[in-house]
Amino acid sequence: MNTLPKDPVMLLSFVNTQLRDHYPSLEEFAATYQIDATEVISALKNIDYEYDPATNQFI
Repeated sequence: MNTLPKDPVMLLSFVNTQLRDHYPSLEEFAATYQIDATEVISALKNIDYEYDPATNQFI
């Protein structure tokens, strides 16, 4: 996760904005940033957010 924010709250904001505005799925977001989606899922789970594929957001 070199190009993504390290702070979990900033990461949440960045990822949700990107998902809302540019990517139809977390998998496509991860592929573009060349990261493992499970890293993002794990980082945001630490602050009690989970990915919801129906809304394509971490909630």
